[in-house]
Amino acid sequence: MRDLRLLLPAMVAWAAAWCVIGIPGAAAIAVFEALGLWVAACITAGLVVTGAVQQRRGALPIDRVSARARFLRPAAATVLVALSAGAVVVSAAALGLGAREASPLADAAREHRTAVVTIELTGAPRAMRSNWFAEGEAPSLSIEGRVVSVDGASSHGVPVTTALSLPAAQLQLGARVEFSARVTALPAEEGSAFRLAAVGDIRSIESPPPWLAWTVGLRTGFADAAGALGGDGGALVPGLAIGDTSAVDESLDAAMKASSLSHLTAVSGANCAIVTAAAFALAALLRLPRLVRVIVALVALAGFVVLVTPEASVVRAATMAIVVLVAVAVGRAGGGVAALSLAVIVLLAIDPWYARDYGFALSVFATAGLLLLARPLTEALARWMPLPVAVVIGVPLAAQLACQPVLVLLDPALALYGVPANLLAAPAAPLGTVVGLIGCLLLPVLPSVGFACLQLAWLPASWIALLARAASAMPAARLEWLPDAPGALLLAACTAIGLWLLLGSRRRRRLRGLALAALIIAIAVPVGLFAGRPLIGAATRPSDWDVAACDIGQGDAVLLRSGDATALIDTGPDAAALSRCLALLGVSHIDLLVLTHWDADHAGGVPATVGLVDTVVHGPLDGERSTRALDPLVAAGAEPVEVVAGFGGTLGEARWRVLWPKRDAQPGNDASVVLDVSTPEYRGVFLGDLGEEAQARMLRSASIGRVDLVKVAHHGSADQSERLYDELRATVGVIGVGADNGYGHPTDRLLDLLRANGTAVVRTDRSGTALLSADDGSFSLWSERDSVGVVGGP
Repeated sequence: MRDLRLLLPAMVAWAAAWCVIGIPGAAAIAVFEALGLWVAACITAGLVVTGAVQQRRGALPIDRVSARARFLRPAAATVLVALSAGAVVVSAAALGLGAREASPLADAAREHRTAVVTIELTGAPRAMRSNWFAEGEAPSLSIEGRVVSVDGASSHGVPVTTALSLPAAQLQLGARVEFSARVTALPAEEGSAFRLAAVGDIRSIESPPPWLAWTVGLRTGFADAAGALGGDGGALVPGLAIGDTSAVDESLDAAMKASSLSHLTAVSGANCAIVTAAAFALAALLRLPRLVRVIVALVALAGFVVLVTPEASVVRAATMAIVVLVAVAVGRAGGGVAALSLAVIVLLAIDPWYARDYGFALSVFATAGLLLLARPLTEALARWMPLPVAVVIGVPLAAQLACQPVLVLLDPALALYGVPANLLAAPAAPLGTVVGLIGCLLLPVLPSVGFACLQLAWLPASWIALLARAASAMPAARLEWLPDAPGALLLAACTAIGLWLLLGSRRRRRLRGLALAALIIAIAVPVGLFAGRPLIGAATRPSDWDVAACDIGQGDAVLLRSGDATALIDTGPDAAALSRCLALLGVSHIDLLVLTHWDADHAGGVPATVGLVDTVVHGPLDGERSTRALDPLVAAGAEPVEVVAGFGGTLGEARWRVLWPKRDAQPGNDASVVLDVSTPEYRGVFLGDLGEEAQARMLRSASIGRVDLVKVAHHGSADQSERLYDELRATVGVIGVGADNGYGHPTDRLLDLLRANGTAVVRTDRSGTALLSADDGSFSLWSERDSVGVVGGP
């Protein structure tokens, strides 16, 4: 019988933390909530003590004592622990929120000024997912850290996030760096309190301390050796062994996610269990006492956590392992559910922001699924198949069912081949993990033996990569689902009904029939609504489009496609309108989002892209306006990159560079990000809302020359540089404009400029959504309202 008494306290602690950190200006509110919970806990404790005293003195009759005590004592104890857990977690949140509000970085953010900051890194650097760069600089790395000082004065260590251009060896766990930064305050629910944008030079001022430094060479040497193996297997070996996915390219990453195999490269309970079990077994072979065995296992676990860096899933797994090891040390059985619940409470007390961390949630839910569902599912499946086969299916199915509601919050779709892919990957994953980790540890002392281990680990890693690519390429690999909280709740309800039908009593036939009907309806409605739209769009639109101008009203939203990669330049004012365009074109993933500036007609539709974007490129930040647009994207996993003239990157077979703005530009229309995009079929310039004076300055600072396509500036206003359009002499000019917009856009002056240079006009107020297919400088046009034709030509 499982001990589930700590489940309620863990749930109360999680709910309390989730709620309190999501309230604007929550520091004061959190204090009152914490006081309320402490008072309630004290009252409950008083009632329990009073009841016990009355029983001991004989104030209650024996029959009443026995009847009430059997029910009330365990219930009261559970409520007391739950209230105490909630009070501890809310108190920790109150302290954290207060530190954020009192930080000198909050003043710098409010005053829109730069500050000289020193930060200590709290994790390993992560490569930015997009292939972007700044001329003459090292590629930027995404960094998480805590503040050490601000403007030379010591500061409370609030968490921050930034992107820095330094060699990875200087940006390791425990290192300290100093730089001037523009500061943006993040919402209270974010794990990081502030986002820092480096200005000027970045100085590495302190290396990691010795107890952390030993891992730097180990990680980098392991990554270099695995890279020499080549192929997808070489990229996955570090991920399987120590969770390092820096070598995994975008296509493999997407395939791993689409096939529900990405968890194999996230260090979690399985990795920690392997390390602690191996250390404990080694100590047992040496006939060491039980307490010493536990200490050896704890030391090995601590070293492993430092090696892989303390991500949320790693910390959860390590804490749970510590709870179990302590139980072993004192000679008591450590129940899995109790250990998981206690680990959740402890971690939320240390860092309440774990409550909103998706990695933490997935780790906890997967473990809970294995502890609570794996055995019943295996027993149910064993009715129809041999027990070993039922075990192989039941274990990954339990984890998948538990995690899927959380996964829907990240990506509103169901991976139909996730369970089969995990079944086929199950034998390979432990082998790749164990052999890869052994190779990592042996490389510094026995390089040839260590590399031989990596070669062995390459085989299961390659098999997993092959499975991921095959599963993601199969038809109907992804089933669209209702997004956000409604989708997660609906899927959780469907899962609960399905489990009851599978595992529950078979006597209530009428009730089971109603439940089955409800389950079918609950699945059919979202599938019909959300899976049907892309199918209809795919049947009616051309498949070979390169540029798409979305009809989103008075605003800009232009899609570019090259190879398998997609970019979106601006989102228009209306998320619903942009969602309709994305559904029409079957776009479910955006590799690169460019927000040229922060006006609502360019960034108001951001909610439609949340969860779809890998990287968001933008110009100078603009306080609350930029925060409102960026925060949902970053919270869903997008990498923010502030760019200036000289930056650039690749998109499939295309190459792009930033022509404007200059460094230290003030936010606004004239600081719009201007892109020059070159593909094998055409070259285009996308002007944002740049005005005439800024266009003239851009011309003086950069040689542009003739292009095939221009996204006309500012919806065709009269504020245009005649010299710029004379130089561009584009074949096609795209104007994002709404019908009857009230501004007179596009103006006669702009249309005359385009006409004089032989530029054919495509305007969304007349064409609706327009698709352009390039062919050596000329374009074929398809639109919602006009017929197909050829626009312009060399």
